[in-house]
Amino acid sequence: MDDTKPSSSCSSPARNSYEEGYSLDVTDEFSAVDGEVGRRLNQMVPIPHVPKINGEIPSVDEATSDHQRLLERLQLYDLVERKVQGDGNCQFRALSDQLYRTPEHHEFVRQQIIAQLKSHPEIYEGYVPMVYGEYLKKLSKLGEWGDHVTLQAAADSYGVKIFVITSFKDTCYIEILPSVQKSNRVIFLSFWAEVHYNSIYPEGDLPMADTKKKKKWWKFGNKH
Repeated sequence: MDDTKPSSSCSSPARNSYEEGYSLDVTDEFSAVDGEVGRRLNQMVPIPHVPKINGEIPSVDEATSDHQRLLERLQLYDLVERKVQGDGNCQFRALSDQLYRTPEHHEFVRQQIIAQLKSHPEIYEGYVPMVYGEYLKKLSKLGEWGDHVTLQAAADSYGVKIFVITSFKDTCYIEILPSVQKSNRVIFLSFWAEVHYNSIYPEGDLPMADTKKKKKWWKFGNKH
């Protein structure tokens, strides 16, 4: 979620080709970093997750205030964001970064989530206020925003917990539990005002960012 109709505020790298049957393994190699983030957040009380599609985008002033609130929450726990591109794929990029330590497998992550949604409509269809087949068709396209339904499907597909620190006044921290836990990994994301997702790390443990191109990581606009 990022831009008007997905924005081209950041140019995308060359697309990877993920053939049917292609696999990327999620290992416990990064569990120590996950655990450190979790340790810093253990005094926060998460709220249960309710899958839903995206809400209304706030005004620029409201979003600016929300962003400041999010930054203050992260700073309180010595956490930092790894900013991902605002090209309509940010939820999938942030998930990819947490799972594989690179945002560049976002297309594969999207494919896994769509496969989960297609395989278990009985779980997710009730949360989607539109024809489910049309919802899946739309989400299958690169640049279409993820929502809280896709987050639940990601947790279920990968079998990992997902924790989301938000910018909302009354919701600091959302906990998304998988239907069956398959890994000790825990995914940590930030979510800013229905606008953008980023990947979260302890301060000092942020992976080296690509500094070749300095581009704006988000561009505010109307909802797609």
